[in-house]
Order: sequence, then structure tokens, then C-alpha cells
Amino acid sequence: MKIVTDRAANLTAAEEEKHQITVAPLYIQFPEGEVDSSTLEPDDFYQRLIAMKPVIPTTALPSSGFFSELFEKIAQSGEKILSLHLSSGLSGTIESARLGAEQAENADVTIFDTKTLSGGQRFQVLAASMAAKAGWGLEKIVERLEQIRDQVEVVYSLDTLEYLEHGGRIGRVQSLLSSLLSIKPVIHVDHSDGKYSTVGKARTLARTLQEIAAHLEEIYGDEPLWATILHGQLAKEAEDLASLLKDRLTVDRSEILRVTPVLGVHTGPGIVGVAVMPISLIGDIAP
Repeated sequence: MKIVTDRAANLTAAEEEKHQITVAPLYIQFPEGEVDSSTLEPDDFYQRLIAMKPVIPTTALPSSGFFSELFEKIAQSGEKILSLHLSSGLSGTIESARLGAEQAENADVTIFDTKTLSGGQRFQVLAASMAAKAGWGLEKIVERLEQIRDQVEVVYSLDTLEYLEHGGRIGRVQSLLSSLLSIKPVIHVDHSDGKYSTVGKARTLARTLQEIAAHLEEIYGDEPLWATILHGQLAKEAEDLASLLKDRLTVDRSEILRVTPVLGVHTGPGIVGVAVMPISLIGDIAP
């Protein structure tokens, strides 16, 4: 079985190669032209983003024709395809993939809505790949993905909402705008519809890290966890959050990653957050 996803999954190059995952491109549209986001290094991109203000670039997704051709090409090997994409509540990517699957008459494609993005999407993609390599059937893999989807939590804070607002991804976070001023929101991806909503707020980013830890502690208690901390250009805050989570939660596995540029368009460089899931959900499939 071949696993397909998109650039919003925040996979590292090493993970893509190790697990042989096909990653569909997502594009950033600068005033001077469109760029495949995978060609951009995070720091170069964020410096460019800052230098462009007040202009903010936009993003674009692959066409259904792109996905149709991709699926047909993979199908030539005789493999079934499981294609996992960022939340339908935040992007039209999955609908494009779904239409592409319908057009690919010779491909056996299952489309799965992760209802999340970034680290939360990454967990599901890696789990699907590991389960497929372990010989699991499609039905069993999808059942496990649904469990992960229900139990993963993606939560983060931003130093400004201007990028999220410009990209139209602000959703239920909008209620904060009238009182923002110097207030930093704590935002998560809602499991019910895969859209953003607020779970807290604080006057400083340092305080939002405490809010994030408290939010996760309430959800998971002392359950052993896999935590992926993510940031744009807030390396110190990311390290602080990693330490805080290890102090307050049972973190069995963790890493710090950079937010992929195609997501950074909608957050700006001032983002820090984490994706968390119970490690038991991959304990029987991780190599």
C-alpha cells in the first residue's frame, strides 16, 4: 500500500525517504510568481515574509488533474493508495484529491481526512506508513487512524493574528480580535470539524506556554505521550515549551521541528505550539 499526503504534514525529508511517503506539493504565491513550498528553507522563507510586509503571500493547492495523474502513476505498480490530507475544515486540498481519485479510473484510492494539520497530520501519516509496512489491511489501518484523529491534540500560540486573518483561516478565533491588543491567543484544531478555535489567551507568549501545558494536562493527565513541538522562528520558546511539557506531562518521545513554510504563510514567524498523541496508539506498529 502506498501512502500519499501533502506538504502540510510537516514531515522531515528523512521521514519521507525512510517511509517512502509520496508528498503532494502545496504552493506559495508571491507577487513575482508561484513557488513549490518544499523548495524553501524555513529561515529564508520567514525572513522573506517579514521583509514583504505589509504584503502577505497566499497559498494554492494542486489541481484534481495533478492528483489524478499521481494516483494513476502509482497504480501502475499495482499498489493500493491511502491518501491522507490536511483538514477539510482548513483547506480544499482533500477535495482536490478526492476528485482526482474519481478521475483516476485505474487506481484504487482511499481518501482520509485527518481533520488536522502539521504535527497532528504527521502522526497519522507516519502511523499509516508503519502499519502498512507491518502488513495491516486497509480497514484496520483506517480504524487506527480514526483513533489517532480523535485523540491527537494540536495547540499553539501566535504573537499576531494578522497572517491567520489575511489567509481566511481564522474561523472561530475571530471572537478574540476585538479584545486582542496585546493578548496572545491559545488556539487548537477542533476535533469536530477540523477548524481553529480558542482554548485560552494570555498577555505574553511565555504565559501562553503555561496555558498550553495546562490544556494538555487536563486532556491527558499522566498518560505516556509523543509530543512534537513546532515553531516558526521562536527557537527559545520552543525549547521552553519542550521543557515545560516534560515537567508537567509524561512525555516518552519528543522532537522540535520547524513549521513548514506553506503553513507559515498563515501564522507568520511568531508561532510556537505542539502536536500531542498517546504513544500507545503507535506502540504496536512502530519499528
